[in-house]
Amino acid sequence: MFAEVESFSPSTAMAARVIDLMPIPAALVTLGESGVTVQAANNAYELAGLGMVDRRRSLVAQIEGRIAEFIRSDSLRCEFAVEYGDTVDCRYFQATLARLMRNSEQRCVLALVDQTAELRTEHNLRREMLTDSLTGLPNRAGFSDRLESLLDDPAQRVRYAVLVVDLDRFSRVNACLGSMAGDELLITVARRLKGALRAQDVLARTGGDEFGILLTLEDGLGDAAHVAKRIQGALSTPFRLSDFEIRVACSIGIAFGAPEIDDAEELIRHAQFAVKRSKVTGKSEAYQTQAFDIAREQFGMETALRRAIERGQMRLTYQPIRDLSTGQLVAFESLARWRDEDGIEYSPNDFIPVAEESGLIVPLGRWAIQEAAATLAQWDARMGGHCGVKLAVNLSAIQLQRDTIAPVVQSALTAYGLEGSRFTLELTESALVTDPDRIAGIMHALKDLGTTIAMDDFGTGYSNLAYLQKLPIDVLKIDRSFVTGMLADRDKIAIVRAILSLAQALGMKTTAEGIETNELAQTLAALGCTFGQGYLYARPLEAELAYAMLEEARH
Repeated sequence: MFAEVESFSPSTAMAARVIDLMPIPAALVTLGESGVTVQAANNAYELAGLGMVDRRRSLVAQIEGRIAEFIRSDSLRCEFAVEYGDTVDCRYFQATLARLMRNSEQRCVLALVDQTAELRTEHNLRREMLTDSLTGLPNRAGFSDRLESLLDDPAQRVRYAVLVVDLDRFSRVNACLGSMAGDELLITVARRLKGALRAQDVLARTGGDEFGILLTLEDGLGDAAHVAKRIQGALSTPFRLSDFEIRVACSIGIAFGAPEIDDAEELIRHAQFAVKRSKVTGKSEAYQTQAFDIAREQFGMETALRRAIERGQMRLTYQPIRDLSTGQLVAFESLARWRDEDGIEYSPNDFIPVAEESGLIVPLGRWAIQEAAATLAQWDARMGGHCGVKLAVNLSAIQLQRDTIAPVVQSALTAYGLEGSRFTLELTESALVTDPDRIAGIMHALKDLGTTIAMDDFGTGYSNLAYLQKLPIDVLKIDRSFVTGMLADRDKIAIVRAILSLAQALGMKTTAEGIETNELAQTLAALGCTFGQGYLYARPLEAELAYAMLEEARH
């Protein structure tokens, strides 16, 4: 209970005069049998409306327990925050309780500093920091904050899922129509997404053309698939921008909450990882732990591969290529191999894709060209002249895009005193598809060095035959998928015949990969194939074994 006292003792009157001089709201309060009593209050206190007629709603009544606890304690001073008023017009004070000099009296001074303006400004700034200025939606930080609060209770985490929606053609719209059209598109997309969601779902703009959605799973995991379908339907109608009607597809990744996931950013990353699979499959995809583990493993391999290249732990092996009509050894294909410090051998099928994705294919490719040139020069020196074979080096499509290949090859040839005719450079069809005009220029530059150009894995890509006619290609390599089991498959024989006929018409030689039997070699020779390689002749050999084969071929 709380009451005011109208008559003061002399000491109280002195304290009241001191309080009245304070520029901030202040009151002298005491603890008696009837509870906390306001004995005196200054004008600032009254003007602030803290001593309300309805005493049960006054500020002192609200913090009566804190005041009583302080007076009963031995503390000389106590500070705490106070919220006063209703939700619409809430005010914020920093309250200070200070004990009077006469400790025998059960009373203290209450002083209040109004922090409403500062806290409201702080709240507004925080709201702006957590809000996307273009769409008015929560931004990445705001979305993460909201999700973090929901993940506090492990038992409730399975009730939520995160969807990440990535717009597939936004960059083209932005580049072609301008940033204003891009902004207009984002605003319209946000409205459509909002209309496709339920009232309890939270929509945020988490990136330039990326939206995040926090779903409450009311009817189980199927809710996420239903919402994803509604989103795709909402975005299927073309958007009208300027004089154009443009359809913008999207990729959707889904990550489901789990008791062990307590980090909001981790759940968002899972959904973003699923978006990558969605871009490949063309449909919404849910995050799979195994795929994420594989990605982590690849990051580890990338780190180890970078160190292996820097420390010279890579090596080349050499697979012989023979003339099918004479059996003569004419070349070796050089193949990168990697054995780490622990003796673990890594398959090129594993580390080459990692090298291409990470950009390590550029230093790896440069090393392979230099190493092949060094090996060939060494063989020549040991033979006392031309050793009688060429070396083939594979060029990756990524390597062709990111590196200046012709100067690299020329540098290696010059460094070891080799003619360009000693090198065969093998490109895949996929390299042509990426940027035909640029790759054609590179091929002509390599041809000017005197090198032989071979198209590897021919028949597995999507070559434009009319364009193929214009390129300086010397050799078509028939992919092993057509050669293996060819004798028992009429379709494969027909494909091989067609490739051989095409090569003959274009004046190109051919190399068949994957030859494992004499019968297959003889059949290919009869069909007009020029060269062959495969396990019939040898698996990829270490440099010394390849040189031993060279010496044997000379005798």
